[in-house]
Amino acid sequence: MNDYTITTNYQSVEGYIDPGVAMGIGFGMGMFGGFFFLICSLVLILILVSLWKIFIKAKKPGWAALVPIYNIVVMLEIVGMPTWYIFLMFIPLVNLVIGLMILVNLTKAFGKSTGFVLGMIFLPLIFYPILAFDKSEYIKIKN
Repeated sequence: MNDYTITTNYQSVEGYIDPGVAMGIGFGMGMFGGFFFLICSLVLILILVSLWKIFIKAKKPGWAALVPIYNIVVMLEIVGMPTWYIFLMFIPLVNLVIGLMILVNLTKAFGKSTGFVLGMIFLPLIFYPILAFDKSEYIKIKN
């Protein structure tokens, strides 16, 4: 019977990367994360301010834009859709259809065209503020 011995040469973690380089990588990742957080925060603030203004133009309380789920109920009231549609927003894929219907009716309620709906879908960071801050008037619609 043969005795085989296997020897390995393991290096410590310190041997793979210089601690100064590791600190630099960590700093870089932290800076990227901070920058990403800042951009996301600015986008969130822009959308919330736009929704607040849209609600005020539709004679609804602006603070409702800040309350999750309730803001969708208020949006359903603005566009003249039944408020029980909020329950449909919890069903996957159905919520996409309801959301699209809300966008179409929202643009109609402010006298905008179908092209504006496409803008709200594909470029919301531009078209939500346009809808919020332009001179368009709210027209109550019934479905």
